[in-house]
Amino acid sequence: MKSAGLQYANALADIALGQGAAEQAAKQLLAFGAAYAQSVELRTFLASPAVSIEAKHAVIEKIVARLGASKIIRNFLFVLADHRRTQLMPEVIAAFDEVIRQRQGVVEAEVSSAVELNAAQKKEMAATLARLTGKKIETKYALDPALLGGAVVRIGDTIYDGSLRSRLNEMRARLAAE
Repeated sequence: MKSAGLQYANALADIALGQGAAEQAAKQLLAFGAAYAQSVELRTFLASPAVSIEAKHAVIEKIVARLGASKIIRNFLFVLADHRRTQLMPEVIAAFDEVIRQRQGVVEAEVSSAVELNAAQKKEMAATLARLTGKKIETKYALDPALLGGAVVRIGDTIYDGSLRSRLNEMRARLAAE
């Protein structure tokens, strides 16, 4: 069963992608989420059943105007308030980002290497991963001197280990088995 946050994120993704405003909607939703996370008063106000829907709409309208957010985001936030789901905001934001990436065929790759990769190596790594997965790749790079050489790539639940440490361990296991 899908979580409520994921259901709302999918609904927003349908609308945002349908109108070609997915990236803009993601940025605006993130901006509202930051304001929501920083303000205990805002969270309490929007979650309170004692506050009228009209008052919640008025506050959301002011924040959305200040942020320069679109009608898509405004209306989406109205729906969350109307259904008393504003407490799901952090979950919805994370799920929305993931849903948009998935629908656009984008995956995140975490590349750990023993030494800093130069621009050409990073470009080649991204191109190789894109060919391997058939998707657009967003890479994050990190250093891990314990690898000794080579790199380890994590894409979702899949790990590609091309590190020298791994090969030495495999060789050690083969020699010990003989």
